[in-house]
Amino acid sequence: MSYFPDTSNQNLHAFAFSRRRAGHPSMKHKPVVIWMTGLSASGKSTIADALDIALQEQGRITAIIDGDSVRGGLCRDLGFTDSDRDENIRRVAEVARLMLEAGLIVIVALISPSSASRHFARSIIGNEFFVEVHVDAPLETAEKRDPKGLYKKARAGLIKNFTGIDSRYDVPVFPEVHLDTQALSVEQSVATILDWVAHNDGCT
Repeated sequence: MSYFPDTSNQNLHAFAFSRRRAGHPSMKHKPVVIWMTGLSASGKSTIADALDIALQEQGRITAIIDGDSVRGGLCRDLGFTDSDRDENIRRVAEVARLMLEAGLIVIVALISPSSASRHFARSIIGNEFFVEVHVDAPLETAEKRDPKGLYKKARAGLIKNFTGIDSRYDVPVFPEVHLDTQALSVEQSVATILDWVAHNDGCT
């Protein structure tokens, strides 16, 4: 059963900092969180890396939060049960929100399989600043790519609760951006995201 912790606490009162979510005056872009969701080996990290470079070339200040990286540090105490996955996403969303408030464009590359957990992340970050990007690759395609050999291990029973094999992935219904990675190259995928950002950036 999914678990979303009760974040309410009567003794906590966040200070209303003046510049929160406004970014630095020198920045000429709207800070957003570009949340990439998709199966393992769908291309999230590859596209995130290329997008990061493209945004920096435009003079935008960025940060990347990658699923494997946080699993090795911030979330290394978590497993892959539904409740642990939800907590993993909550932590990432909280960190992304802090980066957002510093004025960055934050690129998150995270499987985030549950639609409920993605909705929860959106509620933490704020709908105005949350850009859901579905990096779409069919399971068969992801398995053929399988650069880390994870699907093979999951099929052999060596990895439990693996998304797409013995753990469900909820396909996004109305993502801000949909990337069909069978039809689009990495460059075309990046261009699609950049086009969305350009049309929704109130600062340019």
